[in-house]
Amino acid sequence: MTMAELEAGVGEILIESDALQARIDELGVQISSDYGGRDLLLVGVLKGAVFFMADLMRRLSVPCEIDFMAISSYGDHTDSSGVVRILKDLDTDISGRHVLVVEDIIDSGLTLSWLMGNLRSREPASLRVCVLLRKPGAAQMGVDVAYTGFEIGNEFVVGYGLDYAERYRNLPFVGTLAPHVYGGEPADRPRGEHDQ
Repeated sequence: MTMAELEAGVGEILIESDALQARIDELGVQISSDYGGRDLLLVGVLKGAVFFMADLMRRLSVPCEIDFMAISSYGDHTDSSGVVRILKDLDTDISGRHVLVVEDIIDSGLTLSWLMGNLRSREPASLRVCVLLRKPGAAQMGVDVAYTGFEIGNEFVVGYGLDYAERYRNLPFVGTLAPHVYGGEPADRPRGEHDQ
């Protein structure tokens, strides 16, 4: 699939590359200020958060390390199974550490709520969340998000790490997925790798 074919699968560009980078600059300043004098462990949720976390880390002026988790809450990517599985756990012991979970997107917050409970049980010194995109449904689970890049609507979005069928991650912007890509029927509307 060529880049032109990928871009043809985008319905509307919601957040241009320049706007993404400008907001990440702001988040970097805010997080650096909040964590001044402390070492920070960034925990990226694979795969979607990789782009965001890499750019965010370069904006931080505090000492930081990174680690990754991969989790899944959808058996067939169309309906929530209600079960969250850890596909890749942390390599780092987070006990006594200042941990910032970096997520690409949250919708219902179900998966993130489970993840925060799991990480809290490991007794970090502090545990916060930084998310690039947040949908309206995120409030239903009451997950406290310390840092939010952008509030968006309920559209299915791709680009800047977000995928549909493992494609579109490398687009430099965030856009909606065009209905012709998935058949256009509401029942056929795609689900993301975990929360979207």
